[in-house]
Amino acid sequence: MTDPVPQKPAHIREFTPRSVAVGLLVAVVVGASYPYVVLKFGIGPNIGVVSAFFGFLALGLFSKSYNRWENNLVQTAGTSSGQLAFVCFLLAAFDILSAEPGSGFSVHLTHFQTWTWLSLAGILGVFLAVPLRKHFIDEENLPFPDGMAAAETMKMLDSKGVEARQSTMAMLGAMATSGVLFFVTTMQWIVDTIAVRVNQFSPVVGVGFALSLLNVGSGMIIGLRITASMLIGAIIAWVLLPLWLLAHGYITADARRTAILLYIMWPGIAALIAGGMTTLALRWRSLLSTFRSLRAADATSGDLPLRWVSLGALVSATGLVAAQSAFFGTPVWHSVLAILLALPLGLVALRVLGETNWGPISTMANLTQAVFGFVAPGSLQASMVSSGVTASVAAESEGIIQDFKAGKMIGSTPRVLTYMQLLAIPVGALALAYAYPLLRDTYGIVGDHAQLSSPASARWVGFAKIVTQQLSGDGPLSPEAAMRLAWMKMSFSIGALIGIVFTLLEQKPAWRKYVPSPTGMGTGVIIPISAVTVMFAGALADWLWQRAKPAQHRQYSIAAASGFIAGEAIVAVIIPILVTLGLLRL
Repeated sequence: MTDPVPQKPAHIREFTPRSVAVGLLVAVVVGASYPYVVLKFGIGPNIGVVSAFFGFLALGLFSKSYNRWENNLVQTAGTSSGQLAFVCFLLAAFDILSAEPGSGFSVHLTHFQTWTWLSLAGILGVFLAVPLRKHFIDEENLPFPDGMAAAETMKMLDSKGVEARQSTMAMLGAMATSGVLFFVTTMQWIVDTIAVRVNQFSPVVGVGFALSLLNVGSGMIIGLRITASMLIGAIIAWVLLPLWLLAHGYITADARRTAILLYIMWPGIAALIAGGMTTLALRWRSLLSTFRSLRAADATSGDLPLRWVSLGALVSATGLVAAQSAFFGTPVWHSVLAILLALPLGLVALRVLGETNWGPISTMANLTQAVFGFVAPGSLQASMVSSGVTASVAAESEGIIQDFKAGKMIGSTPRVLTYMQLLAIPVGALALAYAYPLLRDTYGIVGDHAQLSSPASARWVGFAKIVTQQLSGDGPLSPEAAMRLAWMKMSFSIGALIGIVFTLLEQKPAWRKYVPSPTGMGTGVIIPISAVTVMFAGALADWLWQRAKPAQHRQYSIAAASGFIAGEAIVAVIIPILVTLGLLRL
């Protein structure tokens, strides 16, 4: 679905004073505005395409010799800042938990502490992801739809010729449609979601269909096999399993989504982890080759040399351990264990993102919470802070890999993109350190009148309390806790077995298209089924289009899909800016 790898013209410079200056300016804007989107809507739309548009506008003010390679530096900076700003829900979780009487949790970070903590975790995430570029991008060629959308946007803004204009018009049309639809539904002039509830068997069973062209575009790029696997996982998790859990007394008929998720998430997480680690084990030679090529990299190579990567990871990890000890009183071994957990969980998260366009940051962090529920029983602070390390590291790892995907599509130098990420992280962290308290104090996070409910934060807090209470080590477990723990162990084992078996089966090319993807199935368990159904519909429509009109599909499919992703993402970021300026009320 992608064009041959392009080559950057020899006379073009990427890392210029204006691209760096504009990139850091965009990083400030994104870092300050993106937290509102995350706290209000509970989602993090593709910030790459937004940053590319901001870069196009800003670079045009400096010079008419704008080019896509400089703009890719700008969107890289914006993506870096946006990924870090996404973890604002962790800061909100700290405030929610600190406000609960009797929680025993009291973490109130200063601007400097927030900046230092998130900067170090983000920089570590970049250094851990750099060696994986060749594996995920060059060798496996995973789609990473948000990265593809960013690349298509930059090419559209810097394109010439009849075919380019035609593809541009298709992308602009899709972008306008997606943006208008998101704006209208956000303003609630029409219903936010068309939901179809299935209640014939039990009130706990339900499916839905959300109005989101971003999900349609994602499905078009991901493809029919992965989205069908996601749908299979979603139906098992949200239709069949709730009925079984209800019949066996694990949940009640009036159970809410969060209560059900705490049961069904374990087989999904297990399938993701087992499938991802099995794939990496089967391709160990490929990973070894990647590290060898980095070791041999020199100044003329496109990659950052392995010795720089290793030194950067060591320094940032050491700084992170020291910062957590100073700010939170976290034992050194807690921080070291959290960083070690971030390595395999980050590998899994990158594979999931690459195949499904859904970054399982909070899910991987929930697993860290569960681990610390066993190794540090009864400690809410250990659960929250340690899982925050996993979330921050995973967020930046996902960001730079998507930038590498966009860079490959337009011919950027990976090493230069890494430099820009490292420059933008402290800038984005500083913007977040000041923007979050302002949003919290202006709109409210805690209480009945809070305008920013931050659903991801509430789930994080709820999961931390359940894990620490049920694994506190203070006497025997309650019957409910014992039942939940037994289910967790059993379902995790079954999910892991499914992940391993399906991963082995899909290695045979003749069987692959008939075997459900364990990554897709696991992802379908942990994301809203309303999003899965729309992604499947987008993939199915794209498959039918390809069969009916292959030539037309080749020219317009990626452009249209990227437009669907870009339109919603741009409007999702513009809305909080207008709200902050007093020009719009939600």
